[in-house]
This record gives sequence, structure tokens and C-alpha cells, in this order.
Amino acid sequence: MPDSNNNAKAAIDKWVTAEVRAMQAYRVPSSTGLIKLDAMESPYQLPAQLQREWLARLGEVAVNRYPDPDGAELKVLFRSCFSIPDECGLMLGNGSDELIQIIAMLVGGTDRVLLAPTPTFSMYKLIAVTTASEFVGVPLRNDFSLDRDALLDAIARHKPACVFLAYPNNPTGNCFDSTTIKQVLNNAPGLVVLDEAYFAFCQKSFVNEIATYPNLIVLRTMSKSGLAGLRLGMMIGNPEWTEQMEKLRLPYNSNILSQASAQFYLQHHDILQRQAEQIRADRNWVFQEMSRISGIETFPSEANFLFFRVQQNPDKFFESLREKGVLIKNLHQQSLPENPLKNAMRVTIGTPDENREFIAALKSSMADD
Repeated sequence: MPDSNNNAKAAIDKWVTAEVRAMQAYRVPSSTGLIKLDAMESPYQLPAQLQREWLARLGEVAVNRYPDPDGAELKVLFRSCFSIPDECGLMLGNGSDELIQIIAMLVGGTDRVLLAPTPTFSMYKLIAVTTASEFVGVPLRNDFSLDRDALLDAIARHKPACVFLAYPNNPTGNCFDSTTIKQVLNNAPGLVVLDEAYFAFCQKSFVNEIATYPNLIVLRTMSKSGLAGLRLGMMIGNPEWTEQMEKLRLPYNSNILSQASAQFYLQHHDILQRQAEQIRADRNWVFQEMSRISGIETFPSEANFLFFRVQQNPDKFFESLREKGVLIKNLHQQSLPENPLKNAMRVTIGTPDENREFIAALKSSMADD
């Protein structure tokens, strides 16, 4: 099909923007046969008896019908489980990724700037590019804290339509200083989005600040708390803003099985909380074990993962772990010597057995160098 391929390439050059053509698609590596510690998922499911009850509940769902377009019953549970004030607007999304995209579609576009500290969640930049917005990254300090002066200066110069702050930050795992965040809220001309995807593991939130800051949007997701497969996120903010967001939300964006499953899980929210407590305790154990291993630098985390750097060749190290049956995230980027992701890795906290196997593989891989 050489002629057809050439015609397709010519059409793509004409109709697809240069920015999108230069991008790389988001790739998810195969984890078959490996201990999967690369994607910040919970390692736990419901106990067996509750799984059977959940499956029975799904058997009663009328999949021949569209879901509730607003997810009204699910929203009631969300408000109850996560102490969301009644005066706040609440919108459901197909994961928080869709909600980030809706925000960018609403306030971004040509001649608009979306801004975030870097390094951070890669989807902020990707979605900025796909909505024809300019993305401005403001480097974090060497300890991954916010550079307040640089951030406020960038806000004053670029006048961003939206500032994204991951809280805790991905991939570094730390929560930014709340005083600096409030200064951002006071100085940003547009929206400020606090992405609280890892709330379950830090128990810090800006939800109660929404009444004070009308430009504040808080995002949450169920993906890190054992429900990654459901793809359910929520946007919390001033109802005037969520009303505008609703205009861009596609109909039936949260499917009927996801809604029914989330309702069932939230009725057993205490189990999800206990699982999060276990992950927090295991995170501390893994951190202590990693801190004793020479040749790596491990950073404290308030999320369900740990960010670390290795002294040896990062690609060889990553493959060595993979050969030992453990899949983590290789964040290494070759560019400037001061790149904060140089020699960087991220590992998700798994079950105690998975964590022990990771530590054993880590020690073995360091010894291989």
C-alpha cells in the first residue's frame, strides 16, 4: 500500500498540527508474568465474599439502558464518603484525565497558557498541546518543592488560564507547601486545579478552601484506591464553574457498570480506607529498606509510590529488575545534566510480599553493576 500510505502521510501533514505530529503516543508496557509496580494501582481487591456480592449486584444492572447521565446516586455517596460540602459543585468524569481535558477545552486554546510546576503529571502538557494551548513548565527546586518566586513570576508574565498543581505531586510524591499554594490561588488570573489523585495516602485536601477561592477546582479519582479499572474521577468546585464544565462533558461519560460498582465499593468504604492505611504503612517500610541500599537516592513520599534515583546506568538497571520479574516505571530522560528525571525511577507500593520481592530484586540489581 505504498501509494495509500503516501497519500495518508500527505493528508496528515496538511490537517494534523505540527505539535501533535511531534508527540509520542502514551504507551503502557506489557506486565504479563511480572510483579506490576509501575502504575500506582492498588494491589488489593475486595475480600472474596464481597466480590461475590458485587458480581451479584452487577448481574442486576440493566446494561441495555443508558446510565444515569449525572450519576446522582453515586454523587450522594461521594459527598458522604469524602466530606464534600453541599454548596460545592460536583461532576463525574471518565477518570480524572477526562476532567483535565474538559478544563483545558473550556479555558485553553490558541493564545491561552496552561501552567504547571515540572516535573509533574505528563497529561497536563499532553492535553495542553492537543487543545492548541501553550504549556509553560516552571521547574521545581532541587528538593522538588515549589519555587515560589519563579512560579509567581511566571503567573504574572504568562497570565495562565489554568495552573495545575498535583497534590501530592506525580512523580515526586511530595505535597507542596500550602502557604505557597494559597499565594498561587490569590495571584492566578484563571483557574487553579489541585489534582488530589493520591488523597487516600496523604489525607491532605483543599476541598474546604473552595468557598474561599472561587477559582479553585479540586480533582479526585478512584483509580488509586482499588478501582483503576472503573475509570471514575470527580471534579469539585464552585458550582458556577462546574456548570460550565458540564456543557463540555459528553453524555453518559461514566458507564452504568462503573457507577454500580463504585456505589457498591463506597458502601464498603471502610475497607478501602483500611487498604490505604496498609499501603501507607508499607510505603514507610519500603522507604526504610531502600534508604539502607547504597547507590540509590530515595525521596520521602505522601503518595502510594516512591521516587528514587540510581547511580548506575538507568536503562540497564530497569531491564535488570524486569528480568528478575519486577516492573517499575523508568522515568529517566537524557538531556541536560541537571534534568531532575536523570537516572530517575518510580515504584508503586504493592502487597507486603510484592514489596519484599522488589527489595530483593533491587539489592540484586544493584549488586549486578
